[in-house]
Amino acid sequence: MDELEQKNKEREAADNKMINDAFQHLLDTYLASPHRKKVDIITKAFNFARQAHKGVRRLSGEPYIMHPIAVAQIACEEMGLGSTSICAALLHDVVEDTDYTTEDIENIFGEKIAKIVDGLTKISGGIFGDHASAQAENFKKLLLTMSDDIRVILIKICDRLHNMRTLASQPANKQYKIAGETLYIYAPIANRLGLNKIKTELEDLSFRYEHPEEYASIVNKLSFTEEQRNRVFDDFTAPIRKALDDMGIEYTIKARVKSPYSIWSKMQNKHVTFDEIYDILAVRIIFKPSDPKDEINECFRIYVALNQIYKSHPDRLRDWVNHPKANGYQALHATMMSRQGQWIEVQIRSQRMDEIAEQGFAAHWKYKEGEYSHDDDELNNWLSTIKEILDDPQPDAMDFLDSVKLNLFSSEIFVFTPKGEVKTLPAGCTVLDFAFQIHTFLGSHCIGAKVNHKLVPLSHKLQSGDQVEILTSNSQHVQPAWINFVSTAKAKSKIQAVLRRESREIQKKGEKTLNDWLAKNDMELSTAVVDKLSDFHDIAKHEDFFEALGERTIILGDKDLDVLHGKKKDSGSTGWRKFVPFLNKGKKKKDDDTPQLLVVGKDFDKKKPCIITEETIGMYIFPDCCHPIPGDDILGFIDGKNRIEIHKRSCPVASKLKTSFGPRILDAKWDMHKQLFFDATIEVNGIDRKGMLRDVSEVISNKMNVNIHKVAFTADEGIFKGSIEIRVHDREEVKVIMGRLKKIPDLQEVKQIL
Repeated sequence: MDELEQKNKEREAADNKMINDAFQHLLDTYLASPHRKKVDIITKAFNFARQAHKGVRRLSGEPYIMHPIAVAQIACEEMGLGSTSICAALLHDVVEDTDYTTEDIENIFGEKIAKIVDGLTKISGGIFGDHASAQAENFKKLLLTMSDDIRVILIKICDRLHNMRTLASQPANKQYKIAGETLYIYAPIANRLGLNKIKTELEDLSFRYEHPEEYASIVNKLSFTEEQRNRVFDDFTAPIRKALDDMGIEYTIKARVKSPYSIWSKMQNKHVTFDEIYDILAVRIIFKPSDPKDEINECFRIYVALNQIYKSHPDRLRDWVNHPKANGYQALHATMMSRQGQWIEVQIRSQRMDEIAEQGFAAHWKYKEGEYSHDDDELNNWLSTIKEILDDPQPDAMDFLDSVKLNLFSSEIFVFTPKGEVKTLPAGCTVLDFAFQIHTFLGSHCIGAKVNHKLVPLSHKLQSGDQVEILTSNSQHVQPAWINFVSTAKAKSKIQAVLRRESREIQKKGEKTLNDWLAKNDMELSTAVVDKLSDFHDIAKHEDFFEALGERTIILGDKDLDVLHGKKKDSGSTGWRKFVPFLNKGKKKKDDDTPQLLVVGKDFDKKKPCIITEETIGMYIFPDCCHPIPGDDILGFIDGKNRIEIHKRSCPVASKLKTSFGPRILDAKWDMHKQLFFDATIEVNGIDRKGMLRDVSEVISNKMNVNIHKVAFTADEGIFKGSIEIRVHDREEVKVIMGRLKKIPDLQEVKQIL
């Protein structure tokens, strides 16, 4: 017993030392920052939190208080936040995990800190609820609190970053859920707030847990090619250093290497291999301006000097110095041709711009003293966009998430009004978006526009620099089809609101029609009646049935009476459906197959991975969205009927599921033995010549002994394009085939599509 007590004492002493060291490190970091030194309140918050979390441990085994200290450390060191935020970070789990309330915190630490802690508690509360959109609802609360105080979101990002750094102690299904959520929500927010460093780390950590093998392979390749990259960098920057020294500029030159996640994204989107990505290296020139007011001119002076050394790409000059990005990012990007015949991007920025690029809005406060900074405008615009989205409640929380993502995280374009005012819009938006952006009335009555004095339709996509004049007509009304081509949240929500209002009116009309008809036949309206009629007309929802009645696409007659009186229920299908022989057969057949599917019961262990073998593969559903085959990184998802769907981890549908249905995500693994065949599609492009098709089929069928399912080749002006559907056992075979195909002379490009 004494030995156990001794061990516990030792452990406690070690814990206390670890906690005190961590807190001391936090205080040292804070004292070295330019903030006012409010050490007392931070120490008070630390002691309060330590007492509140006493005896609690995290999954990794360390005392729980280490987590709030780590979050506060990130807030202080990596975001440069002050004492209020540090206290809120230390206290952020107290209300949620202990018996203390927000009132207690307000009494001890004041209203400001209590408000932030309350905001943070709301966000995390209920995440693990089983409701579909618990996650999205929390996100909504987060944005609401955030439009009052931006620090809430900054601390939430610190919290998420620490959780991602310690994700290894979680089970796999939790890892996918948290990583998916991070990629879907938190990384884009960090990017939108200009927290570049944190965004990159969040993306890389998510990528590392979702696709461990691909992450490891990219990291290995990066370290393998490092020496060669350093050589290119030294050769490229030597003449630049000389030129800048001659100009008498104080500067540093850094190499910027693309992050593993962005390399992988590019490989996926462009269907290329690691060796075909040419912008892994970029050169960053950070200078100290002789006069802060002159920094923009100095950027361009350096650019002119570079042009005398290297030729620049005429279409690739990006001037974010005069037109900062919405997240405050400022720099001049030019792409130069090196002596080795390789395009290299050069980013020119002053020290102030560099700090803002890395730390985002957190760095603005440092430069704000004394002079007015226009970056605050950007932040306020962003917050007012959020308020706009929140003002118009959307019934489906997933739509809400999408609209927030659309609006806040896309790159932007600049468009001019007829009077020459500049409007900033998300890239990819249409004339109709622009009209709604200016005024709802303009949007709802818009019939077209003149872009650069040419007439264009509503669906015309705007480019940066367009001058747009909106044409309206009082007889124009909102059309349902509009929803398909607008892309901004404001336009979408306004159109949906008008359409919902109209459809409610039609539904009322339909309901009245049904009431009158029932009264005429001495019956009363009840749910059972509507159920029977909806079933009879093959309509799932009551609202849709009322709408169909209101629009007179369904006219009630004798057959409907027979259904209600329980006569003649033989066919069940009406109208044209009964003449189509195969429509009803399919339904019956499906019911016979379903018992084989695995249905998740109460005692199902969600922490264990689903192992997919030749025997069990029939028990899972494979949706068409991403077409997983053995060798792909996959996960399971429990659908509404408690069956398990299998998705690729990188599937866009899966990323939404991870964010909004976190608790239903399962880990899944393949255990196949090359017995079953799966379809895979390879696309090839190259220079047309005689015998090309023969060479391709020779490689696939004879040398690899793989069955070709379907081939389509077209040749035009000496260039051919083809797609080949093959039957393979797993993804590895596809890679081997692609490797062999690349060796065929004149075959330029090979990529896998599915």
